[in-house]
Amino acid sequence: MCRYIVEKGWHQSVLFISSKTPVRTGLIQPMVDVLEAGGIKVTVYDNVQPDPTVEQIEATVDVLRANQCDGVIALGGGSVIDAAKAVAARGKNPKRSIMDMTGMFRVMRGMLPLYAVPTTAGTGSEVTIAAVVTDTKGQRKLPMLDPRLMPRLAALDGSLMLGVPQHVTAATGMDALTHAVEAFISGNAMDRTDVLALEAVKLIMANLETAFEDGSNLEARQAMARASHLAGKAFTQAGVGYVHAIAHNFGALYHVPHGRANAIVMPYVLDYSKSKCAKRLARLAREAGIGDEVMSADERASLFIARIREMNERFGIPDHVEALKEEDIPRIARAARAEARWTYAVPRYMRRHTAEWIVSKMLPNAPDRPQPDEPDVPGTEETTSD
Repeated sequence: MCRYIVEKGWHQSVLFISSKTPVRTGLIQPMVDVLEAGGIKVTVYDNVQPDPTVEQIEATVDVLRANQCDGVIALGGGSVIDAAKAVAARGKNPKRSIMDMTGMFRVMRGMLPLYAVPTTAGTGSEVTIAAVVTDTKGQRKLPMLDPRLMPRLAALDGSLMLGVPQHVTAATGMDALTHAVEAFISGNAMDRTDVLALEAVKLIMANLETAFEDGSNLEARQAMARASHLAGKAFTQAGVGYVHAIAHNFGALYHVPHGRANAIVMPYVLDYSKSKCAKRLARLAREAGIGDEVMSADERASLFIARIREMNERFGIPDHVEALKEEDIPRIARAARAEARWTYAVPRYMRRHTAEWIVSKMLPNAPDRPQPDEPDVPGTEETTSD
C-alpha cells in the first residue's frame, strides 16, 4: 500500500499513527522507509492508548498541524484506527471540535485522506463509517458516524497479526463475531449484509480457536482478518445493537476492553432477544455447523448462544464484569437504552427495569432475580426472514 501511495503522488507529508508496539518491534519501519524513499516526509506518532480520549486526539492533531501533514496512515487495532479517523477529521475541520463531530453525519468537510492497516482482527474499522472516542469528563464513549470517515485504502495482511497475544486474539475475535451477529439480527439487515455476516460467522467459528491456540497459524490469521473485514462491512450497513450499547458503558466506566465487554454481554442480550429472532439465530447456527435440521429454530438458536458461552470459557473470558457496581446499573441501563433506541434497529427493545435486570446479570456473584413483568415495546415483532 505504501508503494501505491508513493506511485500516486498523493502526499508531501503524512502522519503515521500507531501504538508503541509496532515502533518498538520494528514493524512500522519498512513502511516508513518506502514512503521516505518516495520523497514523502513521515512523522510517526506512537502514543495512541486503548479507548482514545478527546484530549489524546487533540494532542495528536497538534502534531499533525505542526508538521503540515496532508494525509494519515494508521497501523494498529481499532483504537488506533478510530483515533486516526478523528485526527484526520479534525485536520479537515479545524473550526470543529471532536465533540462537535460526535453523533451522526456531523463531519461536515470530510477528513484528510486516511489509509488503514489493521494489526488485529476485530473492529473492522478499516471499512466502517464509525469511530468511537472517550469523553473522560462525562465517563462515556461517543460515536462519530459519518460516511466521510471511510478510509481511502485498507490493507489486510494476516502476517501482521502473528504476534498478537492470546487474550487480544480472543477479545478482538469475539468483537468481530458480535458485529456479524448483531448485523444479522438487526431490523436493518438486508440480503447484501446477510451474505457478509453469514460468511464472517462461518470464518470466525472455523478459525478463531485455531488462531487463539496457535498464533503462528497464518491461514487462521488471514481468515480472521477477512472475517473482521466482512463483519465490519455488514454492521456499517445494518448496525449493531444492545450488546454494543451496554459494552460501551462498561468500557467508559470501568475500562473493560471493548471486545472483551462485547463477549461478556452478548449471551445475555441474545437470550433476551431470542424470542424475536430465533429463526435468524438458527440460521447462524446452521452456517456455523451447530445443531441439525430436525431441531426447531428455538432449539438451534439456544445451541448457538451456548456455543458463544463455551467459546468465552475456553478463551478465559468471564461471564461477569468484576468492577460492576449495583449503584451503577440504572445509569448503564439508561444510557444503553438511549443509545439503542435512537441508533439501532434491535430485534427486541428493552424497557427500563428489563434493561437493569439484564445488566444485573453481569454483577460478580449475580443474584438470581426474576425477569420484570414489563410488556414488550410495540413494534418489535420478528420481521426478518430466516
